[in-house]
Amino acid sequence: MYQKQESYTIDEATKKLEHYCAYQERCHQEVRQKLKSMNMIPEATDIIIVHLLEHNFLNEERFAKTYTRGKFRIKKWGKYRIALELKRKDISKFNVNQALTEIDNDEYIEVFNDLAEKKVNSLKETDKYKKKKKLIDYLLYRGWENYLVYEKANELIH
Repeated sequence: MYQKQESYTIDEATKKLEHYCAYQERCHQEVRQKLKSMNMIPEATDIIIVHLLEHNFLNEERFAKTYTRGKFRIKKWGKYRIALELKRKDISKFNVNQALTEIDNDEYIEVFNDLAEKKVNSLKETDKYKKKKKLIDYLLYRGWENYLVYEKANELIH
């Protein structure tokens, strides 16, 4: 059957998006997607986004920094993966670079070493070459730099 599409006034949509952005940091792309799913016309979308920016509900730099800290601390992603995901969200190169400075270098290396050691201890593989490949693939997928990954793999598995 035909389902009635819900429609919103600009004020209703603005309120809804204020809550959406207040609940969790959002990037422009996510907000545009949300407005599109609400069937808002492009002119209304632009008006709402300007409102969200002016009232600080939407801030690309703040989003990038929060995203970076979260993905690093919770998911243990490396800088390469974080930068890639931010680019996918259309975050400017400047804001990506600013966000990556949020990660302390000593903490970065410490997290990397812990992650690599935990993974190597959890691998059941007996063939050292396969084991090394599994470790390398795992760390590269998580976005850690090549030189760190290969150095660590050679150090842990020989």
